[in-house]
Amino acid sequence: MKAYVELVRAPAALTVLGDTVAGSTAAGLKMTGRRLLLPLSSVAFYWAGMALNDWADRKLDAVERPERPIPSGRVSAGAALTTGAALTAAGLGLAALGGGRREMRVAVPLAAAVWAYDTVLKPTPAGPVAMAACRTLDVLLGAGGETRRAATAAAAVGVHTLGVTALSTGEVHGANPATARAALATSCAATTLALSGPARGGWHRAASMAAGSGYAGLVGRAQADAVRDPSAKSVRSATKSGIHGMVPLQAAVTAKGSVLGAVLVAAALPIARKLSRKVSPT
Repeated sequence: MKAYVELVRAPAALTVLGDTVAGSTAAGLKMTGRRLLLPLSSVAFYWAGMALNDWADRKLDAVERPERPIPSGRVSAGAALTTGAALTAAGLGLAALGGGRREMRVAVPLAAAVWAYDTVLKPTPAGPVAMAACRTLDVLLGAGGETRRAATAAAAVGVHTLGVTALSTGEVHGANPATARAALATSCAATTLALSGPARGGWHRAASMAAGSGYAGLVGRAQADAVRDPSAKSVRSATKSGIHGMVPLQAAVTAKGSVLGAVLVAAALPIARKLSRKVSPT
């Protein structure tokens, strides 16, 4: 079981729960009733992507990361592929149950984007864009068809993901300083997008600003360190912070419509950070 927990980076899924919450809040919808299954759909898609990632990278990991479940022999390549397929099906099923036709119009392209990224696009220049598309669609999964209303929220998460994914390509051999600077610039853009637009009231705006500041501090500091020292160690640290930084970013978006929702989203961060000491999110 532990090998599969490592395969799908199980604790890191806490950082995707807020995607659909942010999308739902931005669209003016409540995350209640059967819609509570939508964050679980996001988790299933995330875990599917992690399993597919390790399946696709199994030969490279045998050289660069032999401790991972597949090259270490703890999970077979076939079992990893089957796990990815089963979790994809689970994600689609949960989206259908939690929403309906409107959600499936997003869930199906999201599933396709996950598979395309992991099996084809990841090692290409289009890889970061494809990963950003996955997270953008994940936010829109919660929007209930109100794409325009949730567009800015989705863009904030997508832009953040673009920078983190581009920088993560240097986790083994280090990054180009220009890539680190570009990642930091995308984080600044993500902060601006997350805080832009109307808020329900003064407390909502204050909560959004607080979460946005937390995001900028957590992610920006680590990426600035990577700009100064783009070594593999610094890049891995910045990537880890970027993954965890998704939570306060989601909270900043959510707070503009629901302070309680933002608090619940933000509660995932300390848990994710604690569990990451046992299971690496990268």
